[in-house]
Amino acid sequence: MKKELKFLCPNGHLGFAPTKEGSFYLGVKENPDYILCDSGSDDIGPGPLGADICASPKEWQIHDLELMLVEARKAGVPMIIGSAGDTGTNSRVDMYVDIIKELAQKHHLGKFKLGYFYSEVDKTYLRAKMEQGEVLEGLDGRKNLTFEELEKSDRIVAVAGVHPYIKLLEMGADVIIGGRSSDCAIFAAPAILSGFSEDLSYYLGKVLECASFNAEPYGGKESVLGTITEEDVKVKAMHPEQRCTVASVAGHAMYERTNPFFEYVAGGALNMTNCHYEQYDEKTCRITGPKFEPIEGKIKVKLEGSGKVGERYVGIAGIRDPYTIKNIDKVIEWARNQVEEKYGKTGYELHYNVFGKNGVMGQLEPVKEIKSHELGIIVQGVAPTKEMAEEITMIGTRQLFYARLPEVKGTAGGAAFMLDEVLPATPGYIWTMNHTVTVDDPMELFPVHMVEVG
Repeated sequence: MKKELKFLCPNGHLGFAPTKEGSFYLGVKENPDYILCDSGSDDIGPGPLGADICASPKEWQIHDLELMLVEARKAGVPMIIGSAGDTGTNSRVDMYVDIIKELAQKHHLGKFKLGYFYSEVDKTYLRAKMEQGEVLEGLDGRKNLTFEELEKSDRIVAVAGVHPYIKLLEMGADVIIGGRSSDCAIFAAPAILSGFSEDLSYYLGKVLECASFNAEPYGGKESVLGTITEEDVKVKAMHPEQRCTVASVAGHAMYERTNPFFEYVAGGALNMTNCHYEQYDEKTCRITGPKFEPIEGKIKVKLEGSGKVGERYVGIAGIRDPYTIKNIDKVIEWARNQVEEKYGKTGYELHYNVFGKNGVMGQLEPVKEIKSHELGIIVQGVAPTKEMAEEITMIGTRQLFYARLPEVKGTAGGAAFMLDEVLPATPGYIWTMNHTVTVDDPMELFPVHMVEVG
């Protein structure tokens, strides 16, 4: 067992925006034992999962993978990626595996072992569980899963913990591409495998998963270096103008203090209330005291599911007429009624988001007096077909212009109303599943594979 391990994390979400190369290469000079990065999030919404696509251009992802792979192989240290391609679906894992193979050939990297695992879950597996009487419990206030919700799910992934990463490392993997995973698992796994405590290993994952978001001043996509010992975790900013301070690291930890599925991928909860933060040096913060509290009982795994609602179009309207702004709720009601005259009230969705109500987006409570001089309105129509979605959105947007308000004489306000075209958008999806399933083995839903590259 080494007395310490160094982890270089170049990006809080690989490929979502390209990694900044300057701080990355500074991190490489620190001689890390692992170069690793998370590539997924459910912050991007249910669309990419349901459609089985990435949320960002492939070019950006290749850029980040290439940086990491070349330097990891040059240094002879493992490279680990979690939640491949934003969602960690099987096709995204396969895409990353292919990219790694192509990059290895491009750079003549020699032979190495490439490990990967899948996270998708088939509906028939879950249906069988439910038919046998198992309750798939909802998270974050959701009700327990119903057969109807299950059938609405186009694609489902399970969220892995440290187990498949540890397994692949034990098998000798030099590069690991993971399916959908807990953000912290990719960092905690090698630390736990090396004999460090779960207390510090899981904290290491929590503090590193967002990369430079734990530093100040704010700067995204910059590299940070985490070091774990038997006594502490240290985190150091690599960008010359950033520092990991007591305030920035503790603030990040408090932001991340609750994880809605942490206990379902780690088998316990990370208690950070007893953490002690101190400034180790100008760019480094030292942390001691986190506690990992195991949860006794059955092994549960979190599930994420997404289902298609329909085709979607978007309309954009800008309003400057003071009287129309004052009566915007009535204007929207008029436009909505025009859609209902043709299509009724069901079988589609029509959404309005108003920007500029005294600086508040999508105002939930009525505003007695709108002081803004201009409003931006986003109209979204979702329907079974593209043709229907387009017309619903077009009516719902254009009829804002034709709203029949009292006190209007002739063509008032027309010059102060600007209307953009109605535009096609990606299909509409919803989260159908945020639940847990009981398993006998934490590896049950995460089959691992190993190939030799080069």
